Amino acid sequence: MQHSQTHLRTRPIGAGYLRAFEAVARHLNFRAAAEEMALTQSAVSRQIQSLEEEVGVPLFLRHTRAVELTSAGAQLLLATQQALPRIDGAVRLIRQSAGRKSVALTTFASFASMWLIPRLEAFQQEHPDIDIRIDASDVAVDLELVDIDMALRYGPAEAMPAGAVRLFGETLMPVASPWLIKSSPAIREPADITRFTLIEAGDAHRTHLEWLTWRRWFETNGLARSQPRRWLYFNYAYQMVQAALSGQGVVLARSPLIAESLASGDLVEVLPRQRMDSPMAYWLLVAPRSTARPEIRAFCDWLRQQAAVTRKTIGDGPDPDTLTELD
Repeated sequence: MQHSQTHLRTRPIGAGYLRAFEAVARHLNFRAAAEEMALTQSAVSRQIQSLEEEVGVPLFLRHTRAVELTSAGAQLLLATQQALPRIDGAVRLIRQSAGRKSVALTTFASFASMWLIPRLEAFQQEHPDIDIRIDASDVAVDLELVDIDMALRYGPAEAMPAGAVRLFGETLMPVASPWLIKSSPAIREPADITRFTLIEAGDAHRTHLEWLTWRRWFETNGLARSQPRRWLYFNYAYQMVQAALSGQGVVLARSPLIAESLASGDLVEVLPRQRMDSPMAYWLLVAPRSTARPEIRAFCDWLRQQAAVTRKTIGDGPDPDTLTELD
């Protein structure tokens, strides 16, 4: 008997009872949970009892008219509330995409807004039968663990895994709205920048993005002690550029993200000789399980074509040491 109890409590529990557990925990009432699940109250009660036997400890304290979560029940509820929506979401996507070609990718929000999304219409025109799903998040995900086909990442070469494809690098340049420049005294040398509001990421000095800061630009140009008339801080690169487009100040921008705005004249580079190199680049990673699918290969080919245009626009040549072709 002791052996069977030990075996019972070390093996993974069956997942069938978790939805009943979540419903009871949310309502703290067996009858309400049973009505929601279209089951009898006794059927829900039996499922909870079976789950408690598998876990090995009580999950609820039973009172006359209600139930109360134990500490173990609260711990299991936290995990269940995170897992069930992800499972339901995955099933919903599977059902929606049954028989359809689709590409799921993740990238950081500013890159999605400023580089990827404006170009997507061209791919959709070429491949109207392929659905695209974009997860725009600044949190890097493990392609081995999530239902994502590829990632577009930002970082130095040494931080990228084997097989990462370098799309393009970047330089940093002070840019502003043309009407802001026209309405102000001419900017002829780096010190003139201090007459303007400078736009910057609010957390750049506390993260690994120190090289994107105005402080580094000032130090590079012999102005280590300089301060601008005013600072304007934002969380995301696209917010910073939007502020510059509306004439609120000068931003130290990343060349690939503002190339089109420069070409259209919506932004102007105010000190072309004071560009700064960046150790960062933009990379394509593909989940190994997805590389053989025709729609993934088509999207990767399109991305490389778009990247080649960007490299030409910003004057960034391909790097044969870090450019890896897909198998």
